[in-house]
Amino acid sequence: MRGLLTRLLGDAGERELARLRPVVDEINALEADYQALSDDALRQRVADWRGQVQEAIADLDGEERKRVLQATLDALLPHVFAAVREASRRTIGLRHFDVQLLGGMVLHRGKIAEMKTGEGKTLVATTAVALNALAGRGVHVVTVNDYLSRRDAGWMGPVYHALGFSVAAIGHEFSGLYDPGYTDPRPHHDDRLNHFRPISRREAYAADITYGTNNEFGFDYLRDNMALRVEDLVQRELYYAIVDEVDFILIDEARTPLIISGMVEGGVERYQRFARIVPRLRPGVDYTVDEKIKNAILTDEGVAHAERLLGIDNLSDPEHAELMHHLHQALRAHACYKRDVDYVVKDGQVIIVDEFTGRLMFGRRYADGLHQAIEAKEGVRVERESQT
Repeated sequence: MRGLLTRLLGDAGERELARLRPVVDEINALEADYQALSDDALRQRVADWRGQVQEAIADLDGEERKRVLQATLDALLPHVFAAVREASRRTIGLRHFDVQLLGGMVLHRGKIAEMKTGEGKTLVATTAVALNALAGRGVHVVTVNDYLSRRDAGWMGPVYHALGFSVAAIGHEFSGLYDPGYTDPRPHHDDRLNHFRPISRREAYAADITYGTNNEFGFDYLRDNMALRVEDLVQRELYYAIVDEVDFILIDEARTPLIISGMVEGGVERYQRFARIVPRLRPGVDYTVDEKIKNAILTDEGVAHAERLLGIDNLSDPEHAELMHHLHQALRAHACYKRDVDYVVKDGQVIIVDEFTGRLMFGRRYADGLHQAIEAKEGVRVERESQT
């Protein structure tokens, strides 16, 4: 049945490729024009397109910017692809075949281009990467390991460099900018790895094109979300990415979560302060306790009492959200968590008791500041809170 439907209606992938083949003809028709340009003229042509694209979206945002950007890039696609093919032929001796141009168009449209090993996936990506890099918002090429990130960036680097794009690669303990005039003082056996000038992580993300692994992009994103200062951020706005071996990265690798922890800003004194305040609140009057879910809720009278104890006018004011959070956790620690039932104090540490087995759970801590609130309640050393 499926075979019959395919014959009657056509394969969806084939129909898409059929729509794209006239564009390949248009790119091929431009080939002689771009072969006639000098290196400087070719680079200037790309600079002009970059200015055209960025001017078109300069005063736009949201869906309008996205729509205008897509239309502008689609209009430039035949010329940009022809320029990339010519730059590749001149610099690394590889000329894109028609099927590779088709693959680049599929990638540009945000779809999956299925290609077999040896069909030139690395070269295919250059067309879509260069086209989308015209927006000046940073293009990511996601690879499966550090070696491929650096190799592919170094291999395709001459193509991008000839067109005026900056190219960087990031790894686990590496970030470098492709610079044909630079040679690594400790040369590698593969010359494609030898021309990366060391730069900061932030500079690598500021490049027009950045190659890296899914883990490095992911962990940098997590670290940025835990940064305390704007100047500590390394990534900029996420815009466009091409994922190599998409089945491996978005299915196999995606089964392993990326987890990162760091210390939360602020000292331990706040926990000790609230540990002194909550015993002055009256059970049944200032707060009620739900033993089943181990939660304590302030009554209206309790809120007013807490405001007097804290010396503030309105505890519900957004600027006091952090105070409200610490008060709530301190109240839970005081009213809901019992020593020698929910936890024990041993060698100056609060250790959780497993409610099902009764075993001590060494190394485990309550989240969201609750463990610190219990430590303050028991008068032991309060460890700094971490964010995961």
